[in-house]
Amino acid sequence: MEQRGRGPGGRLDDRLGELVAAAWPALHSQDMAGWTLRSAHGVTKRANSVLALGEPADPDAAIAAVERHYAALGLPPVFTVTGRSRPADLDARLAARGYAEVDRTLAMAADLGPGGADPEVEIADAPSPAWLDTWWSVDGRFPGGLAVAERILAGVPAGYASLAGAAVGRGVPQGEWLGVYAMAVVPEARRQGLARRVLRSLMAWGRAQGCRRAYLVVVEANAGARALYESEGFRPAGHYHYRVGKARRNADTLRS
Repeated sequence: MEQRGRGPGGRLDDRLGELVAAAWPALHSQDMAGWTLRSAHGVTKRANSVLALGEPADPDAAIAAVERHYAALGLPPVFTVTGRSRPADLDARLAARGYAEVDRTLAMAADLGPGGADPEVEIADAPSPAWLDTWWSVDGRFPGGLAVAERILAGVPAGYASLAGAAVGRGVPQGEWLGVYAMAVVPEARRQGLARRVLRSLMAWGRAQGCRRAYLVVVEANAGARALYESEGFRPAGHYHYRVGKARRNADTLRS
């Protein structure tokens, strides 16, 4: 059963799109009638999609303008669809235009409890080459995109956790919230509890930064990751998915 993450900053679901956009900033953005058109040379859907929080006077004309914008960049038109997307029927409008639904994603939230950091987990204020190599070996699906991804990561202050050269994670302080991103474990080191140790250390680090709650996003189909997060106290608190247009669609190269 989905629970709404609450706190002084309000429900997580109410702020999810904005928090994710701030924690994973695009290299370029453009406002269009309250819609934010983001791009980063096609590296990750988060940074190359429309965050549609405003209400354009003519939604269909706005969608057409989005399609022209991304076509000029050589990118597929992608929308991040959340519970706050506007107009309220945006998802249906996009489906009617042939946009495919991609990567249904669950947001999960937890209180930052009193647990301590693992002394073997190192947390730095910038990603080291080894951190980047570990993360990209697991999550990198865009040929030649690591340099762009590194610029995205560096766009906001964050903590970069690593353990034994085999597991990494990223924590982004956002007021009361700690955003947990880029959790990755190399295949040969899985099922050894490394991800759990990294996650707990990031949460302890987040408390030291003044955060009170943590959130993360995980593809709904990733049952293993969801089970780990649930065992650490995370509960469903929101969701989003992407709509990818047919024109020049290349969704397989874009990570959620």
